[in-house]
Formats: sequence, C-alpha cells, structure tokens
Amino acid sequence: MRNLLVTTFLSLDGVMQAPGGPEEDPSDGFTLGGWSFHYFDDEVGEEMDQVMGRPFDLLLGRKTYDIFAGFWPNAPEDQTSAALNRATKYVASRGTPELSWANSVQLEGDVAAAVEALKQSDGPELQVHGSGDLIQTLLAAGLVDRWHLVIHPVLIGSGRRLFADGTIPVSLKLVEGRVTKGGTFLGTYEPAGDVEVGSFG
Repeated sequence: MRNLLVTTFLSLDGVMQAPGGPEEDPSDGFTLGGWSFHYFDDEVGEEMDQVMGRPFDLLLGRKTYDIFAGFWPNAPEDQTSAALNRATKYVASRGTPELSWANSVQLEGDVAAAVEALKQSDGPELQVHGSGDLIQTLLAAGLVDRWHLVIHPVLIGSGRRLFADGTIPVSLKLVEGRVTKGGTFLGTYEPAGDVEVGSFG
C-alpha cells in the first residue's frame, strides 16, 4: 500500500493560497500571492530537498498541475526538477484536458475512488503539493496518511485555507517537528483517531 503525504506551505492563520507568487492563484481577489518567498531560507530548502529526495509520484489538482507544468519541464536541472519531471503525475481534473507534461495521467471517474485504488497499487509514496480543492476531497474521504506542514510566521487574514469549514474532525499526532532560525515551523503529523473531548469544569 502506498502512503499519501500532503505537503503544504501555510501562514500562521492557515492560508495556503498562492504562497509562491502573485500569479499563482489570484482568485477571489487575493492580492498577497508570494507571501512565503522571504521565509524560504536554507533550512526550509533543505527540508523540501529531503521530502523530495526519496522516490515519489505526484497527485495534483488541475490548477497546481498547470502551474508546475509551466515551470518544471524547463527549469534548470537539479535534484528537485529531476525528481518532479521523472515522477508520474496523477491529475484530478474535470473533462479531458491535454496533459502536456511527461509522465502525466488523468484520474478517471470519482476522484476519491481513483485515489483509493492508487493507494492500493504498487509504487512509491504519493505526494500532494498545493492542490487546495483536491486536498478537501482527500480530507473528506480520509485518504491522507501524513501531513507535512511548513508554517510561516505571517498572518494573511483572508484567502483559501487548508482546514476550511467542512473539515472532518480528527486528532493528529506530531511525529516530527522543529522550528527554523527564521521562525518557520516544520511539522509532520499523522491521523490519530477521533477527537476526544472533555471538560475542565
């Protein structure tokens, strides 16, 4: 069985929209695209190199796929570009759009069912990057095995959030965590069952 890892850059107030640049996702009037740029220091870079330095395939929503496909095939050759270009890219997309990036496969039918079948197949880890709409589908279906959250010390105020209204309640267990010198928290979590409630009364 293949593990499914979601890696997401977040603001301290949970926004995941357009961390890399203004053109990434200006939907709904979002004007702060690129908010993670000044926090991407050597320590964050080393963390991402580690995540992407092991074998993986990609699971992407269409918007993120188009952003990646417009950049990585022509990016300078390094560990990250080589890994992304080599990986199989599974794309959750409505309709039958052309997928121009090498090794790209469109998921057919119900996305949750298709991802569940992928997880049961042989192959490397499935990594999700960006892909906010897809993540909500994976969340609702309980398909995420690990959350790798890169939380930057900045408040955005508005924008698409990772854990939005409608998130199914679940406890998480921190399995790895550290803070960079720049104040970014690098945390990896696994699901840990139902939310337990109590009272201080």
